[in-house]
Formats: sequence, structure tokens, C-alpha cells
Amino acid sequence: MSNPFSLEGRVALVTGANTGIGQGIALSLALAGADIVAIGRSDPAETGTAVREAGRRFAHVAADLGDVSAAGPAVEKAFAAFGRGDILVNNAGTIRRADALEFSEGDWDAVMNVNLKSVFFLSQAFARQLVPAGRPGKIINIASMLSFQGGIRVASYTASKSGVAGLTKLLANEWAGKGINVNAIAPGYFATNNTEALRADEQRNRDILARIPAGRWGTPADLGGAAVFLSSAASDYVHGTVLAVDGGWLAR
Repeated sequence: MSNPFSLEGRVALVTGANTGIGQGIALSLALAGADIVAIGRSDPAETGTAVREAGRRFAHVAADLGDVSAAGPAVEKAFAAFGRGDILVNNAGTIRRADALEFSEGDWDAVMNVNLKSVFFLSQAFARQLVPAGRPGKIINIASMLSFQGGIRVASYTASKSGVAGLTKLLANEWAGKGINVNAIAPGYFATNNTEALRADEQRNRDILARIPAGRWGTPADLGGAAVFLSSAASDYVHGTVLAVDGGWLAR
């Protein structure tokens, strides 16, 4: 019997793969057999080296995902890199922190454009490549604990990640019958650039760790198993789910 978790022969498009969660997911997919196309503004040289060392092909498509007009051309270039695309991981994200009374329209738009608007239009462009050809595919959106909770001082981030959860379900409803699985991973508190401010705040860091049953911040590698599962044939009957990988945070 073939391995249902194998990604041999697949090509995965991963946004924001230059560091943190995106880098960890890209490497996990490569170790499972996928070739990787990184989409994003920043140079993913370190990720490319790790993917090639894992024996897989790697390409980079430069795109500013804060500009929605970049989505379609970026996906077209990504498919052209290795002649196909099977998996899309919408990981790229940003965050702005300020009290709700002071939150600016600029900070609102900057976060919503990258975290939610680009997710929809990248997914649309990806599906437009697959549906006319009758080919299956997998889309994995990166949600958040703030897809379930409110948080503080991150108004646009909370709104965007709540939107990602809803959009995941909507796209699953529309595209499951077309052979495209749309699901999301909701990371808990992970040691990445986006959480640097929280980890540097002694009190907040202590409070967060006290609530995590696993007793530690997550690392990007902790998301690898969930990403491989949702990218593989093992999840062919999984549609519209938001899978929490949170060290037990939501169970507390």
C-alpha cells in the first residue's frame, strides 16, 4: 500500500516562506516529497538551501502580497516554475499593535490586505488554474488563536484571522465538489517574528506560558505534521476544518 502522507511528485506554493512558520512548513512539505515554490517579497535563500538539501527543487516568485493585483501573476509564475501546482499554503501575514482607541486606518488596511484579501485572491487564482483542467488540489490557510478569541491591541489582526476561518469554510463549501480541499491550521503561540514583542514582555510571556498545557512556545517544526496531513491524500475527505496546533491552549 502506498504511503497516504507522501507528497512525491507534488508542487507546493508557500507564501511567506522566508522565515518562521512559512519556512517550517515549506521544509516539512519538502521532506515529505514536495517541490517548493516560495511566493513573497523577502528573499527566501535560507529556505531554498534547506529545501534543496532535502533533495527537492525550489523556486522563488517575488511578489508584494499587500498588493492584490500581484496575486494572479504570482500564481501563474509559480505554476510555470515546475509546470504544475498542487498545494497552496497561504501563510504570509503581518501584525500591527495599538489600542483600539488609537488604531489607524493605515494599520487596519496593511494587515487586512496581506492577511485576508491576498488569501482570497491567491486561492482564487490557484483554483482557476485547477478547475478548468479538472485537477484536484489542496489549500491550507494559516489562521490563528485569534480566529477563535479576541485578543487585545491587535484589532485588524483579529478581524483578519477571524475572516480567514470563515473564508476557509466558504471556499470548502464551493470547491469540495471540484476536487479542491480547503482547510486551515490555527497555530497557537509560536516563537516567530510576529510574537517577538510578546516574548520580550516578561509579564505577558509568563502569563501565556502559564496557560499552555504543553508548557512552551511552539516552534515552526511543530506545524509540519498538520501541514503534511492537510496537503496529502490522507486528508482527502477533510474539508473546511480549522485545525488548532496550540499546545492545548484552547482546551484550557
